[in-house]
Amino acid sequence: MTGGAVRVGRAIALGLARAGMDVAIGHYRSRRDARHVVAELRAAGGRATAIRADLADPAAARRLVATAARALGGLEVLVNSAAISTAPPLPPPGSGAPNRVLDVNLRGVFFCCQAAAGAMRRRGGHIVNVGDTAAAAARPNYIPYTLSKAGIESLTRGLAVALRSRRIAVNCVAPGAVLRPAGFSAARWRRVTRSHAGSVADVVCGGPLLRHLPPYITGQILKVDGGESVTT
Repeated sequence: MTGGAVRVGRAIALGLARAGMDVAIGHYRSRRDARHVVAELRAAGGRATAIRADLADPAAARRLVATAARALGGLEVLVNSAAISTAPPLPPPGSGAPNRVLDVNLRGVFFCCQAAAGAMRRRGGHIVNVGDTAAAAARPNYIPYTLSKAGIESLTRGLAVALRSRRIAVNCVAPGAVLRPAGFSAARWRRVTRSHAGSVADVVCGGPLLRHLPPYITGQILKVDGGESVTT
């Protein structure tokens, strides 16, 4: 899985390991965190490895999936969790920040899925994309990020149709407010979430759950947000 060294990705990786799976995690700048997570994954009883890759590079994204499949002896599930949200909402012309957000968060997912489809071509499998309920909201301070997450939902639906004949299910788990961002005070977090935050444990239930679904259930967006998306 991509982005498996920190935050929600780490929690999902550990959830998969506790469900009996061997796990390869992709990381880029989180080398120390990745080492710690690998130790935790192995303590859960399975095989685990960490692979460094810059998902903004299509060749690196494809190589990450291929390397993981070789290390684990095959590929049953791809979880795309890696994401960044550092770009300003309307950067000046010539700034590369929005491009990097889209390259990592959306194009990187596409190329990982492309490689996974090849690795799963004989026995099928599951692709789980991690979206965000913010994809459907107006977030003026996070325009490149929400654009990338809206693209994730569209990509999920398109790939679900394109890959269903290969028995590859493609679904998306879209968390709401489940993990306080770095730099957010407790008071600010309560205001943003209106005191209705979830937890990463709620998302962990969704990630492994999608892996156990039959391939007939595909193209779905599972919103893990305490009902916020249907009340706003």
